[in-house]
Order: sequence, then structure tokens, then C-alpha cells
Amino acid sequence: MSVFQPLVREHPDQLLVGLVSISDRAASGTYEDQGIPALQSWLTGALTRPPQCVSRLIPDDVGQISATLIHLVDRLGCDLILTTGGTGPARRDVTPEATLAVGSREMPGFGEQMRQISLQFVPTAILSRQVAVIREKPGHAALIINLPGQPRAIQETLEGLKEADGKVLTPGIFAAVPYCIDLIGGPYVETHDHIVKAFRPKSAIRGDGVK
Repeated sequence: MSVFQPLVREHPDQLLVGLVSISDRAASGTYEDQGIPALQSWLTGALTRPPQCVSRLIPDDVGQISATLIHLVDRLGCDLILTTGGTGPARRDVTPEATLAVGSREMPGFGEQMRQISLQFVPTAILSRQVAVIREKPGHAALIINLPGQPRAIQETLEGLKEADGKVLTPGIFAAVPYCIDLIGGPYVETHDHIVKAFRPKSAIRGDGVK
């Protein structure tokens, strides 16, 4: 498929996902990217219907990051974009600025929850600047979320924190993603509850009155 042609759903409820790893070293081949493989593995295990994913590995450059996000939403039609890397306080960490530049509306709750989870492990989580936005265009919208760069931190922020018996102590951010996708006109996404239980109001649960 051409990189300029929109993705085509294999099912009306299939989620179209853009995965973007942002790192000078990984983009140059100096460092092997771990973020995209971790995200693909997690999404495949968490969603009841396998998503269709497209990935990009790019350097820490504001213009290139913004252009990549725009392309994934406007040209390829992604419903959800997950980025990893570039969210710290270093001068080359520009992912939040590039993300905010392409968003129509900011969704601050995602960043707040990610920091709440990470602070239970390391005090330096307060240095994290992850953001989330919705990008809108006529007839389509997408949710864009900045995630941490390390596979373990990615899993923790998506799933939340659990006790040994699986009881959720702190909800992960992905619990809110399916309903957000509903609200912006995307597909009806369902998850495996033992990994992350998606939350929807009763009126929004398929079979109970809405979808």
C-alpha cells in the first residue's frame, strides 16, 4: 500500500492505529527502538479485535513530528496515534510541543493520569510532559497520546496498577480510550477485561441503547 493512501478497515469496528517512536538515536540506527514493538504487542493482546497498525520511527524534530502526526490522521485516517519518547525536559524533547501544535483540543486528563501512575515508582515522573490531543478534520477525528519510551512504563500507563489478584489499584489511561474514540466518531473498540477494562456509560454500551 502506498504511504499516501488511506488505510482500509478489514471490519467496521477495527481500530486504525499510528505508532510513532521519536528518538534521534533510534532514527539514526544507533539504538534499537523498543517502543513500537512493545505497543504493537500490547494492543494485540488487549483488544478483542486485532487493530491495523502503521508505524513511524523519526528523530526529535518539531516539524517532522507534527508533519508525521498530520499525515497519519489526515491522509491515512488513523483513529488513534500513540507516540513514545521525547517528553522530558531536555532541549531535544519536543514531542509535547509538536503534538499540541496539531491538536484541535487538548485532553489533559491523560497526561495527569500517566504522571499519577509513574509517580508511584519514581519521583522524577514530575519531569514528564506527556500530553494528549484530539485532531479534527471534516468527517474524521483522531486521539493522539504521548506515552513514555520504556516498554514497562508503557504497559503500566496503559493498563494501570494492579494487585496480584488482578484488582485494579490505579486505572490505566486505555480504560478511557474506547469511549473517547466513540465520542469523536470512531469505531466501537472492545478490550479484554483481564488486561484493561474499558469504561463506558451504560447508555453507550452496545446493545444497551447506543452503539
